[in-house]
Amino acid sequence: MAAAAAEQQQFYLLLGNLLSPDNVVRKQAEETYENIPGQSKITFLLQAIRNTTAAEEARQMAAVLLRRLLSSAFDEVYPTLPSDVQTAIKSELLMIIQMETQSSMRKKICDIAAELARNLIDEDGNNQWPEGLKFLFDSVSSQNMGLREAALHIFWNFPGIFGNQQQHYLDVIKRMLVQCMQDQEHPAIRTLSARATAAFILANEHNVALFKHFADLLPGFLQAVNDSCYQNDDSVLKSLVEIADTVPKYLRPHLEATLQLSLKLCGDTSLNNMQRQLALEVIVTLSETAAAMLRKHTNIVAQTIPQMLAMMVDLEEDEDWANADELDDDDFDSNAVAGESALDRMACGLGGKLVLPMIKEHIMQMLQNPDWKYRHAGLMALSAIGEGCHQQMEGILNEIVNFVLLFLQDPHPRVRYAACNAVGQMATDFAPGFQKKFHEKVIAALLQTMEDQGNQRVQAHAAAALINFTEDCPKSLLIPYLDNLVKHLHSIMVLKLQELIQKGTKLVLEQVVTSIASVADTAEEKFVPYYDLFMPSLKHIVENAVQKELRLLRGKTIECISLIGLAVGKEKFMQDASDVMQLLLKTQTDFSDMEDDDPQISYMISAWARMCKILGKEFQQYLPVVMGPLMKTASIKPEVALLDTQDMENMSDDDGWEFVNLGDQQSFGIKTAGLEEKSTACQMLVCYAKELKEGFVEYTEQVVKLMVPLLKFYFHDDILQYLNAKHV
Repeated sequence: MAAAAAEQQQFYLLLGNLLSPDNVVRKQAEETYENIPGQSKITFLLQAIRNTTAAEEARQMAAVLLRRLLSSAFDEVYPTLPSDVQTAIKSELLMIIQMETQSSMRKKICDIAAELARNLIDEDGNNQWPEGLKFLFDSVSSQNMGLREAALHIFWNFPGIFGNQQQHYLDVIKRMLVQCMQDQEHPAIRTLSARATAAFILANEHNVALFKHFADLLPGFLQAVNDSCYQNDDSVLKSLVEIADTVPKYLRPHLEATLQLSLKLCGDTSLNNMQRQLALEVIVTLSETAAAMLRKHTNIVAQTIPQMLAMMVDLEEDEDWANADELDDDDFDSNAVAGESALDRMACGLGGKLVLPMIKEHIMQMLQNPDWKYRHAGLMALSAIGEGCHQQMEGILNEIVNFVLLFLQDPHPRVRYAACNAVGQMATDFAPGFQKKFHEKVIAALLQTMEDQGNQRVQAHAAAALINFTEDCPKSLLIPYLDNLVKHLHSIMVLKLQELIQKGTKLVLEQVVTSIASVADTAEEKFVPYYDLFMPSLKHIVENAVQKELRLLRGKTIECISLIGLAVGKEKFMQDASDVMQLLLKTQTDFSDMEDDDPQISYMISAWARMCKILGKEFQQYLPVVMGPLMKTASIKPEVALLDTQDMENMSDDDGWEFVNLGDQQSFGIKTAGLEEKSTACQMLVCYAKELKEGFVEYTEQVVKLMVPLLKFYFHDDILQYLNAKHV
């Protein structure tokens, strides 16, 4: 007995160390924990959860670990336990839920119970834990609010708990949810029952008969969405977004009420931005998943458009904006960005025939507003609707372009920036017709805007718009402007190089370098006369821009040099080929010291492939240096994971993970960081094989060994599910 108590005490220390901020201590604790046998783990964890005198953090940690153990290793651990131990675990869990007084701890124990129930439904759908179901029924009608919460939480977490008895209990389930949703005294019960209802509908996404049977729960559900929002809880609203995304048909009988509520919440400035954006997301999602249903409610669409535009006007004054050298990512969750994205998606979802007539007058009024924020929003709205309203805008493109170009002269720099954005977006959305019709006026206007010396954000965006224009511009159209383009680009490059040396500013230079690359790429051999004008400066940048903050500039310059080389051809490029190769090789030898997110890596890999195309067989001598890092990048193993709702809540959006909801409170995650580089590297290996032919023979075996498993990876069930869900 004393030995068991001592072991348990050791386990509490271990739990404390698992929570340690010290990486070494925590890592050591993780290793120790992993080596504890499964049955002992369950015993220790249950004991820690049960012990109300233990530290709260340790109990919560134990609850999380037990849930994870049942989630990830159930088949290895649970079936090997003696049946009396299995019975003890089940009854112990239910008892702890009833005894627990802390709400957050009770929820965590309910998560364990839900996980166990999920694993105790056999292949035929039989629930092998009837006591769990009885507990659910007893608790949901209990006078004890904590127990009612527990029952709803378990059902929300695992709505498939009834297994093959679900149809039999359907009326009971419905009565249970209705009763809880009408609980006027306890808002938390109403909120939980609404979330449980949504989870149940989502878990039965193909059961249309069930949608009809549960349709009369929708008004109560919508009321819970409304009430919870004003209690600063957006969980039910998020459930509504999921329903709009996955089972929009369920909303059909009460679509008008759903849309009206979403519109009201979106327009209520007393709510926080995230809640307003989620409310808008309901309508926008329906425009994508149920466009035919939404088109019947044109009155709502007509009222939603001004809401989106109002969000786009929600901009802050910023004195430092015009000359900021770093572009902040902080505004990606702002109302302005959310409104613009929503408008883009709705135009694509519902089509220009419906959207353009509704928005045209609003945009025209905004562009005439004396407040710069409205003019900015009007131009950004024009950029956003181009793809969705393509056909309808094409007929009036001439007047749109003439009008937008006027705003490149606007007194406010952020309006000029938005005008650059609109020109660049139209150059992409309406290519190549846009270039054929408007080349003269657009090139002249953008070059003039690039001279806006006091506002480098505007200069940089004008250069970005020029890149969009030249990328899709037919060569024959660009040639007459080459002299003028080159003259402007060169003078700006020289000026910005001086500014880089004197002040350390680089934003415009980064874009100008890419503009030069784009012009060369389109002009091809016609760029030969200008080669000597640019190459010395570009080589100088690669040689000297070695500081960490200049990595992107250096990467873009490497790209520019290789694109110019490809454009002018081997004969002209050979005079610098040796120098360029030495610069690239020097960067390559420092490759192992580069951080994984170093932007130079992808530029380097693509540049090597272009150099291979230029030099042909002569490139073979560089393979020993190039292949190592290339194989390393091509071998990156993306992390994939199956996570439940609880783990999802601990994942941050900026961790580089993307998730697909698989239903039943499960999500498939893939870490996308590095995937693009991996894809590029694989393409480059194929490029080398194609260009060098027999010169690549000695690498064939290792490349095949790498590539064939990748085909298996691509068609792996989880990945296929991910790709299908993403509509790749």
